[in-house]
Amino acid sequence: MADAAESHGGGNEPQRVLEFYSGIGGMRYSLIRAGVKAQVVEAFEINDRANDVYEHNFGHRPYQGNIQCLTAADLDGYGADAWLLSPPCQPYTRQGLQKDTGDARAFSFLQILELMPFLLKPPSLLFVENVVGFETSDTHAKLIEILDRTNFVTQEFILSPLQFGIPYSRPRYFCLAKRKPYSFVNEIWNRQLIQSPGPLYEHFDTAFIEDDLSQEDRHKLLQSCQPIESFLELKNPSNNIEAESATLGKGDDNVCDSLQQYYVPLSLVERWGSAMDVVYPDSKRCCCFTKSYYRYVKGTGSLLATVQPEKRDKASLKEQCLRYFTPREVANIHSFPEDFKFPDHISLKQRYALLGNSLSIAVVAPLLQYLFANPQ
Repeated sequence: MADAAESHGGGNEPQRVLEFYSGIGGMRYSLIRAGVKAQVVEAFEINDRANDVYEHNFGHRPYQGNIQCLTAADLDGYGADAWLLSPPCQPYTRQGLQKDTGDARAFSFLQILELMPFLLKPPSLLFVENVVGFETSDTHAKLIEILDRTNFVTQEFILSPLQFGIPYSRPRYFCLAKRKPYSFVNEIWNRQLIQSPGPLYEHFDTAFIEDDLSQEDRHKLLQSCQPIESFLELKNPSNNIEAESATLGKGDDNVCDSLQQYYVPLSLVERWGSAMDVVYPDSKRCCCFTKSYYRYVKGTGSLLATVQPEKRDKASLKEQCLRYFTPREVANIHSFPEDFKFPDHISLKQRYALLGNSLSIAVVAPLLQYLFANPQ
């Protein structure tokens, strides 16, 4: 594909980027992985603990004020070429109240959108990430209406890490926008919702989304993924808990030297076993980790069986020594680099919550590479 490092303006200066809702830095890591020649001139994040993590890894603390207080003049002052946004997903989640534009957590994003027609120096590129469901929301309609009015062309995607070889089911919505006269490499997909990564690589696969796959196609997709074992801190799982504890205790990111804290109590297995999603080291798929992982076992993410049963069924769960994935393992599945670290003062529950609110770098990086690429 076209070189993502090429400047949109045609010069050699790095692209100036604003990173909204920066969290623990997933978007910035994606930008680095994409090979984009860019400078993050400011990041914005209201969560104090997320900012601790971001600063620990990047040496810069994001702006922590209320984004709703920013003016058009403030935004013009950054002279940004690109805006990257990952606004709160709670107003649009299937499990939530789906209050959409009526949810206070949507107000800051709506405020940013409403400022765009008044900018003297609008960005040339815009990237938005959110949950599946956002694409049918009133906020989405407002986004597209304002982008149309401010001379942007859009391409929208729904993609999952499974489509990039990562054994992780986390489909997400993405909006890529370029302000005219800039254009996408593959203009045939303008103003369309695309459910395949094919356009990112300049070949056109049959569009699909996970829920629409036939059993045969689903099997092929899963077989193309790496096994869960590749993302574990323990490369050679043992049935001996003490041996596992000693191995994991060597990691810099472990809150304590024992793995015992990650094991699921038998009382929870007895009560919630039928609702648990259990995976094995050779599994090619695990469920989405939410911010409530480790606090709850139902519907918050997969659990790992550390003892291989003769038969993989719910009846044998108590013998499988189930444990939670460690924060480092969850970070690995989100494709965070090896040098990503949490500051020591971030608690275990806070680490899980911050990771649950993050994004899949394996998915976002090629999208950013595609967005920043100049057409030939």
